[in-house]
Amino acid sequence: MAKQPKTLDELFHDTLKDIYFAEKKILATLPKMAKAAQAPALKKAFEKHHTETEAQITRLEKVFAAIDKKPQGKTCAAILGITEEGAEIIKEYKGSPALDAGLLAAAQAVEHYEISRYGTLKTWAGELGLNDAARLLDQTLQEEKKTDVALSELAEASVNQEAA
Repeated sequence: MAKQPKTLDELFHDTLKDIYFAEKKILATLPKMAKAAQAPALKKAFEKHHTETEAQITRLEKVFAAIDKKPQGKTCAAILGITEEGAEIIKEYKGSPALDAGLLAAAQAVEHYEISRYGTLKTWAGELGLNDAARLLDQTLQEEKKTDVALSELAEASVNQEAA
């Protein structure tokens, strides 16, 4: 019996599980990054993003409900790699002037991954006629973009100079 080709709705669900896992991992990682950060402004940025991530997880659960699926994660190798790099920076640069610059760079790697995933999911939701899901995903996409800009501004305003 021939195997049925997979469809966009299956890919959408699979990718949704991937970002759900990623957001849960990010939620667990942000307090460690905030604790390791030396600059008060960077600590505050990580704490703010922790609160935003909780809301983003809630939004993802609404997207799962919109497609009549149970919210569940699927191991995301990409986010595991990115967060592992962040953990290495904490360990290798602890107490050094470059620590915050490294943490900030690791955080932006996470943001860029999330921006990529949410942009894709939003587009696919639109293609699948999931307008409520597309709106929810776009809301998170816009938050991730704002966080990335805020991190860039923090890096350029102080963190990178302090690392030098």
